[in-house]
Amino acid sequence: MEAKLAVGKALNRALADDAQVDAEIDAFISRQDQKRRREEGERAQEEAWRESTRKHAEKQRQQARLEWHLHHQEQAERHSAVERHQDRCYHGPQLRRGG
Repeated sequence: MEAKLAVGKALNRALADDAQVDAEIDAFISRQDQKRRREEGERAQEEAWRESTRKHAEKQRQQARLEWHLHHQEQAERHSAVERHQDRCYHGPQLRRGG
């Protein structure tokens, strides 16, 4: 801290701390990017990447939907099999006894 004050004193001005400098740099970069976007619009490469990402996400959603559909179909088949088994266990002995 002592060295910063000495350098700042030699320059006849106070030096900003690291956090303030980082914030100013980030703000400058953001302003320049916004200016470029207003003047040039989005870049083709970025747009292609976004489209590729959107397509990939949609493909993953469709795959997940298919997998859930198959899971539910299989689950329904399992439930039907259990129900048939329970019916045989309950009704089978009654039919043999004549009841």
